[in-house]
Amino acid sequence: MRPAHVGVMLGGLGLAVLLGVARGVPGHDLAVLVGLAFGVALAVTVAAWVALAVSRGASLQIQAVIVTLASVGATALGVLAAAEAMFVSTHDLTALFVVLTAAATVGVLGAVELGSRVGRASATLGALTRRIGDADGAAALASDDLDLDPTPIPSSSTAELDRLARELAEMGRRLEEARSRERALERARRELVAWVSHDLRTPLAGVRAMVEALEDGVVDDPETVEQYHRAVHAETARLSSLVDDLFELSRIEADALSLSLERASLGDVVSDAVAAAQVLAAAKGVRLEGRLHERLPLMSLATPEMGRVVRNLLDNAIRHTPTGGLVIIELGRDGDCACLTVSDECGGIPDEDLERVFDPAYRGDTARTPADRGGGLGLAIARGLTEAHAGQVAVGNGEAGCRFTVRLPLG
Repeated sequence: MRPAHVGVMLGGLGLAVLLGVARGVPGHDLAVLVGLAFGVALAVTVAAWVALAVSRGASLQIQAVIVTLASVGATALGVLAAAEAMFVSTHDLTALFVVLTAAATVGVLGAVELGSRVGRASATLGALTRRIGDADGAAALASDDLDLDPTPIPSSSTAELDRLARELAEMGRRLEEARSRERALERARRELVAWVSHDLRTPLAGVRAMVEALEDGVVDDPETVEQYHRAVHAETARLSSLVDDLFELSRIEADALSLSLERASLGDVVSDAVAAAQVLAAAKGVRLEGRLHERLPLMSLATPEMGRVVRNLLDNAIRHTPTGGLVIIELGRDGDCACLTVSDECGGIPDEDLERVFDPAYRGDTARTPADRGGGLGLAIARGLTEAHAGQVAVGNGEAGCRFTVRLPLG
C-alpha cells in the first residue's frame, strides 16, 4: 500500500473519531460504528481493486463506473452494518437505502459521462500523436491548417488533457519546423557537394591537360609555355582558395572559430579591403567608391576575419556588377552599432531567393559564367564571421541592384 493511501485512511479514521466525540457518541458505540464502517468499506475497496485489475484493458467508462459503484457500495454497506448494529428502525433503514440508491444512480451517470469525456480526450491525444508521426499531418500542425486531414481531431473536455493536447500539437509544429530545416540543410549540402565537385573538377581537368601538353612536348615555343605556366598557377591559386573557403566554412558550421579580438579601427579594415579590391574592379571595368559618413571609435575586432567579410562582400558585388557599373561601400553609425553597406548594380535578386543568398553554394542566376560565379561560399563565410563578432548581415534589393548591410556592436 502506498504512503498516500495510508495517509488517507488514517486521516479519515481520525476525522470520524473527532466527529463522534464532538457529537457526544459514547466511546463503545463510536468504536463499533467506526470499526464496522471501516471494515466493510475496506472489503469493498479491495473488491474494487480486484475488479479494476481484471478490467485493466476495458474502457475508461467501465473503470469509472467500477470506482463510483465501489464508493457508493462502501458507503451503503457501511451504513447498513452500522444500522443493524445500532438497531435502527426498519422504516428509517429503508428510507436511507432509497436515498443511497438515488444517489448511486446519479453517481453512476456521472461516472459514465466522465469516462466518455476522458475517452474523447484520449482520442484527441491519439489523433495528435498519429498526426505528429505522419509527414502530411505534421505539416498541417506546423501551418495550423488542420483541414489537410479529413478526420478532424475531437475536442477534449478535460482541462489537463486539453493542455496536454495543446502541448502535443506544439511539439508537432516544432518537429515539422525541425524537419523543414533539416530538409533545407540537406538540400544545401547536396548542392554544395555538386557545385564544389564541379569547381574542383573543371580546373583540375585544365591543369592536367596543360601539364600533359608540356610533358609531351606538344607545346614548345617559349611564349606558349609561359602562358601555360601562368594558367596553371592561376588555376592552382583558385583551387587553393576554394579549399581555404571550404575549411573556413567547416570551422564556422562546427562552431570551432577562435577569434583573436583586439581594439581596432573598422575604418582601416574597410580601407585596406577597398584598396585590395580596386585591382579586381579595374579588371572588370567596374567603378568602386568608398564613403565614410562618420569616424567610428575603436572596436573589438578580429581584423583578419573582418577583413575577409568586407573583401567577400566587395568581391561578390564586383563580380555581379556589369562592366561600367558602380559598387559603393559606405561606413557609418546606426545607433549603438557600426553600419557597413555594400551596394552594387547587379540588377537585384528575386524575392524568393533573398532568404537563400547566404546559404553555402548559393549562386543565383545560373546563366552567369563559372568565372563570374566563384565558389559560392563567400557570402556564407561572411555571415558566419559576422555572427562570430556578435553582428548581423542582411541583404535587400535597391534601385539598381543589391544592398548588403553589416551591423556590428560598437563595444
